Amino acid sequence: MSQAKHLFKMKLAPWALLAVAMAWGWAFVIMKDAIQRQSVNNFLFTRFLLGTVVLVLIRPQVLRLLNKDVLLRAGAAGTFLGLGFIFQTLGLARTGAAITGFVTGLYVVLTPLIAWLVLKQKVNSFTWSCIAVATVGLGLLSIHGFSVGIGELLVFISAICFACHIIALSKWSSGRDVYAMTVVQLFMCGLLSGIASIPGGYSPPPDASVWGVVIFTAVFATAIAFIIQTWAQAHMSPTKVAVILTMEVVFAAIFAIIFGGERLTLQSALGGILVVTAMYLIVIKESK
Repeated sequence: MSQAKHLFKMKLAPWALLAVAMAWGWAFVIMKDAIQRQSVNNFLFTRFLLGTVVLVLIRPQVLRLLNKDVLLRAGAAGTFLGLGFIFQTLGLARTGAAITGFVTGLYVVLTPLIAWLVLKQKVNSFTWSCIAVATVGLGLLSIHGFSVGIGELLVFISAICFACHIIALSKWSSGRDVYAMTVVQLFMCGLLSGIASIPGGYSPPPDASVWGVVIFTAVFATAIAFIIQTWAQAHMSPTKVAVILTMEVVFAAIFAIIFGGERLTLQSALGGILVVTAMYLIVIKESK
């Protein structure tokens, strides 16, 4: 029975992560207007703080599970995640959104590289091929001219942070309370975003529309999404997680076309097909 339950979780985890990628893709579209009316660090601080509060209110007994072991490991993972968001935001302010998307997507390549360097995890040629296909797909979806500058460098640092976050969860999630791990990670993101907000000062969301986006991203794209991610990564390899999460880019493109009125170019369509193909192949291969 336990073996059957484990196999069920292994088959469910990729689809759960795909739902997370969908929520993040939708959040990317609806956040555009909100971020124009509130500073990004203030938005992130409110989002992560609210997400943390929601989790604690839903399950207040989680506070009793915050022992030294959980605080240390989830705090480290949350630091990688928070720094990733902050560096990504700083880079986005200094370069285009398309370049930011492509450079951020390099965490797909960086994840197995860092896992190989730090954890000595072997990566076979088939996985490397899937990573190459996903990277080309991300490029077709996101890149429209390229120049290296401070913005690209900051976003590249964020990609390193996101890759480290994926690896940290894969290493430390198993055997620890998922809920407690998530609460600590989101608190660390809020703390780091709050610190980044200090120079310009904090201001709450300016109107009901921005509050609506904050609430959606805090509850669905943050609290629930990271619970699912933390749980799923206890049953999957970091490379597999990285490839599936690239679907965020595809969903963002689809939602932008349907709800944002953007046009689907041949380049974007081909990029989306390549990313979907890479995700599908690696999930099928590692599920066997």
